[in-house]
Amino acid sequence: MVAGLMAAGCSTTRVSGPAPVEDRGFSRSETVAPKPGAENAGKPGYYTVKAGDTVYRIALDNGQNWRDIAAWNNLANPSSIEIGQVLRVVPPAAAAAPAAPVVAAAPVSSGGVVGRPLSETSQPAPAAAPAPAPAPAAAPAPAPAPAAAATPAGDELTFVWPANGPVVAQFDEATNKGVGIGGRIGDPVVAAADGRVVYAGAGLRGYGNLIILKHNNTYLTAYAHNQSLLVREDQAVRQGQKIAEMGSSDADRVKLHFEVRRLGKPVDPLGHLPKR
Repeated sequence: MVAGLMAAGCSTTRVSGPAPVEDRGFSRSETVAPKPGAENAGKPGYYTVKAGDTVYRIALDNGQNWRDIAAWNNLANPSSIEIGQVLRVVPPAAAAAPAAPVVAAAPVSSGGVVGRPLSETSQPAPAAAPAPAPAPAAAPAPAPAPAAAATPAGDELTFVWPANGPVVAQFDEATNKGVGIGGRIGDPVVAAADGRVVYAGAGLRGYGNLIILKHNNTYLTAYAHNQSLLVREDQAVRQGQKIAEMGSSDADRVKLHFEVRRLGKPVDPLGHLPKR
């Protein structure tokens, strides 16, 4: 009897906690609801959520404010995105107003009375002048080349060093999307350029206490592994202003991890900072 109860208990035991995402497959009678935004999958300006994504990381990788991503996609809770969901990651295009039909202006007489164009039947045609000799045919002019896309005017910036320590880790697009700057606990971390705080927190795994500044429509900078954050989201900051204190949060040593993102793409900060 005891053995029977033990066997029954083993067959119904469950391990508590969230279950991993799995593909169970579906029978023909089951209907799979499409993921939110699925109709936009693959379109320019949209991103399909993958395992491990967060709104904060998606925003950083696309050079946007995470609050804008949430607003464009009507996300009441930014933590509730799901694998396969498709998110808008660029501002919604303004609806183009229909072009007004072009109407030729009617000629106006010197007395202010609108004149009407003469028809062939209401006015005799003047006598035809002798036809001039045909001019030699000109060589066809080459079509002008299309203008290349350029960085928006005024978006290029002059950065300052965000910390005074030595470079302890170099940029590598595959493994290190910024540079590491060494120092001591509590050393000042300053804004590399004027901007606005679009993120201040510890929600991106691997970054620890993180600040992200948006400088314009082209550039973001990120400051990671801080001991303490001295600014809040949506706060305007000036170049050289102290925004954090250096630390080792989510890192193996005390350092500042500093990134420069151009249109969301990581670029080598040493190419944008003054030479030492």
